[in-house]
Order: sequence, then structure tokens, then C-alpha cells
Amino acid sequence: MKLLTFAIPCYNSENYMEKCIESLLPGGEDVEILIVDDGSKDRTAEIADAYEKKYPSIIRAIHQENGGHGEAVNTGIRNATGLFFKVVDSDDWVDGEAYAKILAKLKELSGGNRALDMFIANYVYEKEGAKHKKVMRCSNLPKDQLFTWKEAGHFHKGQYILMHSVIYRTKLLRECGLELPKHTFYVDNIYVYKPLPSVRTLYYMDVDFYRYFIGRDDQSVNERVMISRIDQQIRVNKIMVDEFDLWKIQDRRLRRYMFNYLEIITVISTIMLIRSGTEENLEKKRELWKYIKDKDIRLFHHLRAGIMGSTMNLPGRGGRKISVAAYKLSQKVVGFN
Repeated sequence: MKLLTFAIPCYNSENYMEKCIESLLPGGEDVEILIVDDGSKDRTAEIADAYEKKYPSIIRAIHQENGGHGEAVNTGIRNATGLFFKVVDSDDWVDGEAYAKILAKLKELSGGNRALDMFIANYVYEKEGAKHKKVMRCSNLPKDQLFTWKEAGHFHKGQYILMHSVIYRTKLLRECGLELPKHTFYVDNIYVYKPLPSVRTLYYMDVDFYRYFIGRDDQSVNERVMISRIDQQIRVNKIMVDEFDLWKIQDRRLRRYMFNYLEIITVISTIMLIRSGTEENLEKKRELWKYIKDKDIRLFHHLRAGIMGSTMNLPGRGGRKISVAAYKLSQKVVGFN
């Protein structure tokens, strides 16, 4: 068994996938790299096959009909032989020094008495044109030790464990029944959210591991692209609403964190609908909140009572202007698109 499986979802990634793959190769025989060619129409498949031929004991090229990012991740999970599992998008890469430290720690933890469910490290916004690279840390978490949700610190608004920062135990992903929807963007939120109640043990290492590239015009987190794909964002939002009765999550800190996570996803959906400026999308905004209200009236009031939830639902044109101003401020702070 390999220590760590990397899945690289690739769709028409010929221009940048090699940088991603090369950054993972220093893991050597401890790692497995699954290049999932999701029905690409460029040289992606050819590049993947060439890497498999050159590194047959480390790299596997998997070719499938186009199913979207989520189905590529599903394929990675189904085919993984590693004890742990990590998704690296084909336009991103990892830092070599942090990578070596993480592999050494995973190896150490894999031989311990307590199974590790989730490993967390920092990610860095490699934002094109930005002089200063923003590092996203989990400074509230205990460092360099196994801990549980009860021992986790308080998560502030805007502090979230994203796909870029997390490594899961592969078996946990399979046992929790994670299956991402096909042909849908923004499923990385489901990827992180659904396994959370199954996570018993966590480990945080304060190293800048994942390099998250921001800058391509066609990137899914580009604001214009997000608005054009708003129905997919809403679909993910509703799946997350439907996934759990959060009031039944027994661990108080985990429950609070999951409420906050669902709130930020709902805020993103809401503000993108507002920023589109169309009456059709304002109606979709009303429909989304009605969906939540019909599903769980307590959840509806909880989300509306939150600082961000209330800000995004101020009435009238003036309220929408305040909402947009708040969004622009958070955009500067977080830098996500």
C-alpha cells in the first residue's frame, strides 16, 4: 500500500499540468499519482500517458468520458491505493520543503495507535499580479499533535478548512459515502463538508504546502465565471443543506463549524445572485432562501441571524449596495477571486 495518493483532475490541462506533476514526484515510492484525464480534447491524455510510461510505479493515467471535476475526484477515490488521499488541481502545485515534512509526519502517524482521519496544512494564494502571497493558516488549531474536535480552537468567520488544505484518510472517504455530483463546479465544498462528522482525529502542521493559483480568466472562482455558473453553485448549496440535520451533530464545536461553513456557502450564492443584477437571479436568491426555510425553519433563522446572512438580505436597492460593499471588502481580505 502507498502512503499517500494524489488525484489530479485534468481537463484540457496541457499548458500547466506538468508543473503540478513535477512538484509531486519528489514523494517517490511513498506516493501514488493518479492523473485523471476527464475527457480532454487537447494533449492532456498524451502527457498523462508519457508520465505513466516514465514513472510506472508512481503514476497512473486514468482516462474517462467527461464527467466534471467531481467525477474526476470520485474516480481518484475509487482507484486510490494510498492510506491517505489528496486532491491537487492541475493548475496548482505543492511546496517541496513542506511536502517532505508532511510525508515524514504521515509515515510516523500511520504507525501509531490512533488512526489519523484528517491532516491539515496551510495553502497559499498564488494570485497573478499580487506582490504579497496570502497564506491561509488555521492558527486556532493545536499544532503538531493529534487532537479531536473538542480540542480544536474556535473557528472565526472566514476561517475554513478547504480542499487545498486537507488530506483525508482514504478509507474514511469511502466509508462516509462521499460521491460528488457530475458536471457540477464548486463540489470541493461538498468534498470537505460531508466527511466532517466522520472525522474523529485531526493533525495540523503549520507549513505552507499547497500553492493555489489564481488568475486564469476561465477559472471557476473568477467572479464572472461564477455568476455564469450560478445554478451549479446553488445546486451545491442545496446539497449541503440537505446533507445533515446539523442540530443533531453532538459535538458542539463541530456543529458550530459546520453551521459557519454552510453560512459562508449560502452567502457566496446570495452575493453572486445579487451582483449579477438581473431580476431572474434576484428571484433565484429568494427561491434559495425559501428552499432553506421549507427544509428547516430553525436553520433558516440561524443563517439569517448570522452577521453575513443578515448583511446579504438587507431589503431594497440600498441594502443590495451595502451587501456588495461588504462583499468587496471580504474579497480584498480573502482574495478568493
